[in-house]
Amino acid sequence: MSRVLAGRLGPDPRTLRIAVAFTTSQAVRHDGRRGGYRNEVLSLRLDRAVGSCAVEPGALSEGAVDDCAGADVARLLEHPLTPVRVAALDAYLMHVTPHTPENGALPRPLPAGSSVEKSRARAKAVVELLDVRPGQTVLVVGVVNSLLEALRSRGVPYIPCDLKGGRTEWGEPIVTDALAELDRCDAVLASGMTLGNGSFEPLREHALRVGKQLVMFAQTGSAVLPRFLGVGVSAVCAEPYPFFWLDGGPSVIHRYGNGHGYRDGYRHGHRSGHPSGDLDGRTEAAL
Repeated sequence: MSRVLAGRLGPDPRTLRIAVAFTTSQAVRHDGRRGGYRNEVLSLRLDRAVGSCAVEPGALSEGAVDDCAGADVARLLEHPLTPVRVAALDAYLMHVTPHTPENGALPRPLPAGSSVEKSRARAKAVVELLDVRPGQTVLVVGVVNSLLEALRSRGVPYIPCDLKGGRTEWGEPIVTDALAELDRCDAVLASGMTLGNGSFEPLREHALRVGKQLVMFAQTGSAVLPRFLGVGVSAVCAEPYPFFWLDGGPSVIHRYGNGHGYRDGYRHGHRSGHPSGDLDGRTEAAL
């Protein structure tokens, strides 16, 4: 955020205004699944780019959306609400470095289908970014049924973690403190919503300090997280708005890292120490 405010990553954010601010809210209950859940996402439109941050349903204050529409990006980067700051940063970075092969992204088409079918296709693309050996355990921060299902199909042991707790679709207990589980895992698979609730940085610092793989699946901050490749983040599955659960037609996600498309120069920019550029997965499109 400080680099954007200083104009070091692109145009002066004081000269760029958010044209449209909106929230997307949905309730989900699938046949064959035991429970349902709700999603809510704040999104900000900057020219062709849309930046997003998932929030707990009802968490945004009244007037937050109105406060964003027409505001310049710099003001929103200093907004008192974290989701507004994250969505504004995401919109700006999407504007200056969209998800294209030139910027290190490798597109991965998702075929048309039901929400469950598209969720499973996305989960396959995400899990492919993990590089784990037999017997290694993955900490999954943000419980998404399809991701757990994809890990189970590959025989990969996992520790499910989610702020809401409870049990998985297979009756496994869900832990609520990701940091307490870090020493028990060999790799971390985390939702981009960790950006919005403040839990991303401890995960990144741990991964960087011990050399542990950290793979992010991101609707929140999809243009932000690739900036941390090589300084804690190993790979990112970026999914900008509109998300796969909004439409039954074909769509595209974008993968970075672990041999999936990042440019050497892009990665080296991260390694310089200056990034170029949930804990509740059931709130972020947990289908």
